[in-house]
Amino acid sequence: MTQRIISVLMFVWLLFMMGCDRPPEEPKGVVYQDAPAVNAIPTYRFAVHPLLNPTALAAAYQPLVDHLNANIQGARFELEASRNYQAFEQKVNHLEPDVILPNPWQTLKAQAVGYHVIAMAGDAQDFKGVFIARKDARIKTMSELKGKTVSTPSPTALAACIMPQYFMHQQGINVNKDIQMSYVGTHESTIMSVYLGQSDIGTTYPPPWRAFQLAYPDKAAQLELVWQTDALVNNSVMVKSTLPAAVVDQLKDAILTLTQHPKGMAILRSMETQAFYPANDDSYKAVAEFIARFEREVRPVMTP
Repeated sequence: MTQRIISVLMFVWLLFMMGCDRPPEEPKGVVYQDAPAVNAIPTYRFAVHPLLNPTALAAAYQPLVDHLNANIQGARFELEASRNYQAFEQKVNHLEPDVILPNPWQTLKAQAVGYHVIAMAGDAQDFKGVFIARKDARIKTMSELKGKTVSTPSPTALAACIMPQYFMHQQGINVNKDIQMSYVGTHESTIMSVYLGQSDIGTTYPPPWRAFQLAYPDKAAQLELVWQTDALVNNSVMVKSTLPAAVVDQLKDAILTLTQHPKGMAILRSMETQAFYPANDDSYKAVAEFIARFEREVRPVMTP
């Protein structure tokens, strides 16, 4: 009898010891993995061509990006600036940004690599070249530009360079021989070059000129708008063909309805943009026709 009791006790002891060696059960719902969880919301790059220097561009366009992030489901956007026109165009050529705001000439190039127009940024009548000079230069006639230096952001800036160069061409100026073109990278640099006397006249377009007047009223007071070109069609908003349709639809709705509420109007004012308007790839056929005429009569766009 005693031996039987001892055997039972030994069996119970063995069961206890086996239970101590067993790892504790995991709490329900706990999942282990080798790497941190990846954010389920994709982030898309929104690149704006260099209307302004990177700091000023961020101040002008970040409110729009914040608005998109607050109102578009299933996507997050990050604003991206570029050092100059060439850097922006290289990014676009390699399909790096997901959403872009290019000028109309860049729009044609972007169409060729896989972007599509979803809207026009600003009133078409606001897309024209303007000539800025110092008031004390007293430039009154186009013939006075011969032998002078003309600053402009880039040879590919449509309103700020190509359209003014065609305007000068129509007025009898050979832009390849009669003047010295200075390509300075941004619109603000173009205007500042005139203010500092580094160039005799600068060519830009209305939004950067208005922004300069607001940011530097004392400097702008010493400058004046001398001439302006005819209007064409304004900058576009474009998306990569791989962007999900649901995101594209929300993006279009978010920008086309900005004029319908006070916050949206404030966002538009920060960008010096009247509104976003419906547009598509066909809206820029007139630009292709103008560029073809310019290249026949003046110069290749890609060659300074």
